[in-house]
Amino acid sequence: QNRYPPNIVRNQKYNIVSFLPLVLYEQFSFFFNLYFLLVALSQFIPALKIGYIVTYFAPLCFVLTVTIGKEGYDDWKRYKRDQEANAQIYQRLSPNGIENVPSANIRVGDMIVVQKNQRVPADCVLLRTTEISGACFIRTDQLDGETDWKMRTAVPSTQKLANDAALLRVSGSVYAEKPHKDIHSFVGNLNHHMPTGEQIEPLRVDNTLWTNTVVASGSAIGLVIYTGRETRAVMNTNFPSTKVGLLDCEINRLSKILAFVTLVLAVSMVALNGFRGLWYTYMFRFLILFSSIIPISLRVNLDMGKTVYSMQIMGDDNIPDTIVRTSTIPEELGRIEYLLTDKTGTLTKNDMELKRLHLGTMAYGGDSMDEFRSQVETAFSTRPGQETFRFKRARDISSRIREIVQALALCHNVTPVISEIDNTVTYQASSPDEVAIVKWTESVGLTLFSRDLTTIQLRTPEARTLSYEILDTFPFTSETKRMGIIVRDGTTGEITFYQKGADTVMARIVQYNDWLEEECGNMAREGLRTLVIARKRLSEDTYREFQRRYGEAKISMNDRNALMEAVVSDVLERDLELLGLTGVEDKLQDDVKNTLELLRNAGLRIWMLTGDKIETATCIAISAKLVSRNQAIQQIAKVSDPMQALDELDFLRGKSDCCLVIDGESLQVSIRLL
Repeated sequence: QNRYPPNIVRNQKYNIVSFLPLVLYEQFSFFFNLYFLLVALSQFIPALKIGYIVTYFAPLCFVLTVTIGKEGYDDWKRYKRDQEANAQIYQRLSPNGIENVPSANIRVGDMIVVQKNQRVPADCVLLRTTEISGACFIRTDQLDGETDWKMRTAVPSTQKLANDAALLRVSGSVYAEKPHKDIHSFVGNLNHHMPTGEQIEPLRVDNTLWTNTVVASGSAIGLVIYTGRETRAVMNTNFPSTKVGLLDCEINRLSKILAFVTLVLAVSMVALNGFRGLWYTYMFRFLILFSSIIPISLRVNLDMGKTVYSMQIMGDDNIPDTIVRTSTIPEELGRIEYLLTDKTGTLTKNDMELKRLHLGTMAYGGDSMDEFRSQVETAFSTRPGQETFRFKRARDISSRIREIVQALALCHNVTPVISEIDNTVTYQASSPDEVAIVKWTESVGLTLFSRDLTTIQLRTPEARTLSYEILDTFPFTSETKRMGIIVRDGTTGEITFYQKGADTVMARIVQYNDWLEEECGNMAREGLRTLVIARKRLSEDTYREFQRRYGEAKISMNDRNALMEAVVSDVLERDLELLGLTGVEDKLQDDVKNTLELLRNAGLRIWMLTGDKIETATCIAISAKLVSRNQAIQQIAKVSDPMQALDELDFLRGKSDCCLVIDGESLQVSIRLL
């Protein structure tokens, strides 16, 4: 364990030895302070001495004392926050039972218990949770800024153990890849040492708990794999540097101009005297006499004003619990020119609602949803003896409705959770889109009744329970832009692969159709987020072959993710049957329109970032008042040629008042040109 760094949080800029030298170096890097230091030092030269030395050193010392005191106070507050984090008590499993240890004493290889709403102190592999399903939800807003809960799953072999104490009797080892910054990937193996040989179990990012995430449901037991500076959180944190505001830079620049003016005045005075005698000595004396033109008290007043301003920000009742981490640049809040904002959860409420459903030849939305509910009732009211008839290729309306609703109720990562207080059921998922779709299937009659790591149970309008075995899941990632699941029907034994994702990706995977692109565009222009749903039936032989190849890829230590994706693409993602298209609405936050309009009128340039289609982004921008009245909208999309991008930018420069909507590919090409 001594090979690994200690699990200490340290955000300080200085220590006892480096504090004074570094602060003085930073202060005298400014011409303003250096100028007055040289003027004060000149008084030790008898030929240049004018007045008492104390009159030159006292103001400079006072300025430096105030600045050093402010820097020391800011760093002391960082130190106190670090001490608080390092002293947090956690429970550690040991042969002697549960021990209480501070966060700073946690080491690689420790098994720690993290309670609900407690911060994860080090990067861990999730071994067990109190949830029967083995799932655990975490909040990652302190790590990646996202407010959505993320689902993590315990390692299946350790979750199945009888109790927590059984973890101490497991003989095995964990292989973890070299520490790196990417919080969305992890490659590792859990090797079980058994009498019959070694059993290898793959570890993915879904089996991890990163530092500074917070356990949101139940409690979890994690095996520490990275500590201190090797954790993802620390590796993504830049060491605190000295921040210099524009006002300080402007004062520094003005002081240089005034120093040049004093030099011109000194040379002029010597020139008027005809450069007689020791004229260079007289020139330096004039420079010292004219040094009062630069007011040394300006820097003191500025620093004290910033300190008071920072205290007022922290004490403002309109923004409670605000922490000013550095008091050197609070005035920069009044100099903001650009506002960069995410859309989902920032401009919008992150409260999704399914508004439209398109099945190719049929579309439902608004008033027609009542008719859809009655058709769902009909579709799922089949008697057990006739159930297989519904899945034949006779594509009647009831059959197609059953297929799409069933796919939406199965293809997700949502877990129903029963409240201990009032027994109400809430849905937990890593994305609000998932919850919105499951709530919608519940509203039309097909309810998600229960879910664990191996089974999903649905309840029909007639209160019958449909059981499905989960064979494999493929979580959504920002790279793949899709998620999938393989399930086995508990009644018929049929194996089905369901997949849903962005239309840009799914269009290449599903069978040929002539309506998907057009309908996606129509929904996007209404401001709806589109999701394509498809499926593929698998034979037992096909699934066994996939399981064999996928299992080999999962335990590979080289290019594991690429090998896994290749197997999925080769076996599963070919000629999927297109079931339908959903349109989900995300409502705007309260008062977001007035706020953005006020900011825009104040001269701020606002950039909104979203992963939606360009038509959806345009619609949201208009409804959120991101675009002013009568303002032209210029769209740049699918530009891959630099010359074409240059033409688009030249055309844009010719417009005086214009809103730009640009996709990621075109933006990347344009940035290279600039």
